[in-house]
Amino acid sequence: MADETVGIVGAGILGLATGREIALRRPGTRVVVLEKEQRVAVHQTGHNSGVVHAGIYYTPGSLKARLCTRGMAMLREYCQDRKLPYDECGKLVVAVTDEEVPRLEALFTKARQNRVPGVRRVDAAAIHEVEPHAGGSAALHSPRTAITDYTAVAASFARDIEESGGEVRLGFPVTRVTRLASGAVEAGSVAGTLRADRLVLCAGLHSDRVAGLADDGDEPRIVPFRGEYMTVSPEKAHMVRGLIYPVPDPRYPFLGVHFTRRVDGEVEVGPNAVLALSREGYRLGDIDVRELGRMAAFPGLWRLARRHWRTGLKEMRGSLSVRAYMKAARAYVPDIGARDVRRGGAGVRAQALARDGALVDDFAVHTIGAVTAVRNAPSPAATSCMAIAEHIADLVLGDPSRT
Repeated sequence: MADETVGIVGAGILGLATGREIALRRPGTRVVVLEKEQRVAVHQTGHNSGVVHAGIYYTPGSLKARLCTRGMAMLREYCQDRKLPYDECGKLVVAVTDEEVPRLEALFTKARQNRVPGVRRVDAAAIHEVEPHAGGSAALHSPRTAITDYTAVAASFARDIEESGGEVRLGFPVTRVTRLASGAVEAGSVAGTLRADRLVLCAGLHSDRVAGLADDGDEPRIVPFRGEYMTVSPEKAHMVRGLIYPVPDPRYPFLGVHFTRRVDGEVEVGPNAVLALSREGYRLGDIDVRELGRMAAFPGLWRLARRHWRTGLKEMRGSLSVRAYMKAARAYVPDIGARDVRRGGAGVRAQALARDGALVDDFAVHTIGAVTAVRNAPSPAATSCMAIAEHIADLVLGDPSRT
């Protein structure tokens, strides 16, 4: 495939990791990354909390489970090599009620099946050894769970692409994808046209729309969920050494509101999960009327709402009230309450939703001729980005023995 061109749509961490992997694996291939914004890592990557997951949560044998374990190891090595932030601060997944203990045990079984390094079951006394200010009666401790700066990692990937002879074109919003009779494909924009031998779509929040341009169909549909964070006051930030998570509700792909130490030393609480009214709706007042119309016309959203409206109302109450937001969080660190936090930033998660109302959990990659479309890449996609990039490169470059 030497001297051919591969286009990548989207300069988030996954698009950049994929471009880098293809450029390194097949020297001579021209890699061109197309990004609608004026810098890389603007959306999901740039609003990520920085957690490097160890693989505790994922169904054994799934793409998430396989690629998270490998991706964590690859990312750790990359950050060490490039002197990027990488801190194995560890994570506690805490059960605060007796009803949560069986779910914690099931999680422990998953973690061992996924070969999560060093994971162990701990009691209340051991919880306080790891996190002296944490509550709870039992927990899982994952000492290798880490934090990093994904924006810095993405910028480093972009430099790798450019140093290999590739290009990152900013201000290039793809509005047209044309598969040509020759087998090649064109990505068109008001900024111009790129003709490529292969095209990879890593469009994140717009992944269904962009895949639709390549005739990949309407499903799964992306429904945006805003995740809002609180920032803990500097006076109380020392009360959280690493990461403190709840036992997740198995009905949802979201991990629940948790305490996260960031590489800059700040401690965040969050995120919640509320339906966003725009694909890039980082604030409550960000409303896209056309997007609302598209969501309202999709039966999967109504089926989801009928099943989970109570949870939706609870999340919305937390969005509107700091006190309500922190009520559940205080079970994990009792000495941090509503007076000890301020509203922080927010991110928007591209959640794939099926027509029957099911939340799509695993990574999903489709192939349409010369086009490879990433249709679902939720958490732990940032952790797994280098391993997902290997998987995509196998498909693009025709290495079936590796997939």
